[in-house]
Amino acid sequence: MLAYLADMFSHGFMTRAFIAGIVLGVAVPLVGVVVVLKRLSMVGDALSHASLAGVAAGLIGGINPVAGATVACMTSALAIEGIRRRFEGHADLAIAVVMAAGVGLAGVLSGFTPNSSTFSSFLFGSIVTVSNDELVSVVVLGAAVVALCAAFRRELFWVTIDERAARLAGVRVTAVNLLFILMTAATVSIASRTVGTLIVSSMMTVPVACALVVARSWRQTMAVSCSVGVTSAAIGLAMSYSLGFKPGGAIVLTEVAILLALIAVKALAKRLACFR
Repeated sequence: MLAYLADMFSHGFMTRAFIAGIVLGVAVPLVGVVVVLKRLSMVGDALSHASLAGVAAGLIGGINPVAGATVACMTSALAIEGIRRRFEGHADLAIAVVMAAGVGLAGVLSGFTPNSSTFSSFLFGSIVTVSNDELVSVVVLGAAVVALCAAFRRELFWVTIDERAARLAGVRVTAVNLLFILMTAATVSIASRTVGTLIVSSMMTVPVACALVVARSWRQTMAVSCSVGVTSAAIGLAMSYSLGFKPGGAIVLTEVAILLALIAVKALAKRLACFR
């Protein structure tokens, strides 16, 4: 086992991939807890599809596609928040509209990209090809997400549970929602480059689903979600190295396997409790 780990980490690209995977394994589920509990689970899909349009626009315009994805995600995030506030009680409509626009733009612009292979690489990501500069971006983003979630934990809790009660408690709901949606957009744009636009939404929601099976409080939900995210990233990357799997797909399948295992264990525990 130690020889296997030594061999794996002897490669710089695997070391960078593990660092990026672990950081994203913490940051993405942290954002996902608020997204899921606010019943906005599809927001990751909407922003990731919008990021594809930004990637295509960046490639066409000759700029960094990650920068294009970030701008597209930020713009889409503001659009979601604007539509959500205009049609209060219909947040799913905001997500559907932005997703439709993102898919449409990505479909049209993809036909004009000068390098289709680069565009396609954003679909499933390439975490094992993360450069030193990209790793720094991931680490900075992860640190920012953790810091913001810690600094605004009370406000995020109130806004997630009940926005009306949050206003009565003195929380600046509009500002907190805006900050959070921009933080989500930044997370999706960075994660899309490393794990892929088709994967990031799953990394945002499946660990939270795992937490909801066993957690009994807000803090436990956060802790279990991050634990599942980190564990899945480590196992998925190890599987990709030894078995040749795509890292993003291996990470998500590991998360799904953990979810199924937790559901099975909890069901078994309930059955055993009935016989006591």
